[in-house]
Amino acid sequence: MAATNGRAKQRPHSVWLTQRPPLRRKAEQPAGLDLDRIVEATVRLLDDEGLAKFSMRRLAAELGVTAMSLYWYVDTKDDLLELAVDAVAGELALPDESDGADWRDQLRLLATSYRDVLLRHPWAPRLLGEVLNIGPHATAFSNATLRVMARSGLGPDQTSGALASLFQFVYGFATIRSLHEARCRAAGIDLDEHFAQVVDAISDRPEFAETRALSTRAGYAMADDSAVEMLDRDFAFALDLQVAGIEAMCRQAAGGRAERP
Repeated sequence: MAATNGRAKQRPHSVWLTQRPPLRRKAEQPAGLDLDRIVEATVRLLDDEGLAKFSMRRLAAELGVTAMSLYWYVDTKDDLLELAVDAVAGELALPDESDGADWRDQLRLLATSYRDVLLRHPWAPRLLGEVLNIGPHATAFSNATLRVMARSGLGPDQTSGALASLFQFVYGFATIRSLHEARCRAAGIDLDEHFAQVVDAISDRPEFAETRALSTRAGYAMADDSAVEMLDRDFAFALDLQVAGIEAMCRQAAGGRAERP
């Protein structure tokens, strides 16, 4: 049935789908200011102060211009945040697909790079759930993951689910860790001190006796490892489990094809 309320004509808003008129030089337009410099300063401010404190007025002060000057280059703050998300997506490492590397190793590279970018820019995970995220860097990363998965042997109808399993795991792992790190920074301590405080807080509480015993057996109380080393070890193993699961599904799919007459 055809839509009759006009909704079929609506498109999601994105700075990447908006055609802005070319800039025209005017006397009041700040010299030396361009979109790249604005986006770079935006990322720097978001890294230093977080998303909640970001404003166009704060950005203008950082750049030494008026807030209205920024609107020569972007229509809204949301458009600028969308540009910032894609700018950090430009830090994502893409595999060299010309050397015939194993698709499993290439998936690990993509996943680990994704985690590292989310940890370097803890404001990005929230925006990834709010913007369309179809900028050139994000698209290049998405296309690379699809090409890698195409070489795995997994069926086209299973590819999106496999990538969702992998990258949503990475997203969740990195987001929780970055929130813990932000809490530590606010308290003026590091992850090791935070971990020690938690252990000390439950050390004499009988209701946590089983948790302490199981955590010790699981390796969470290894004296020689820092909290970051523990988290990195857990991430590497969890990533191996994700890749192994995809590989197992590839074998299952291949077996099914071989059994067909």
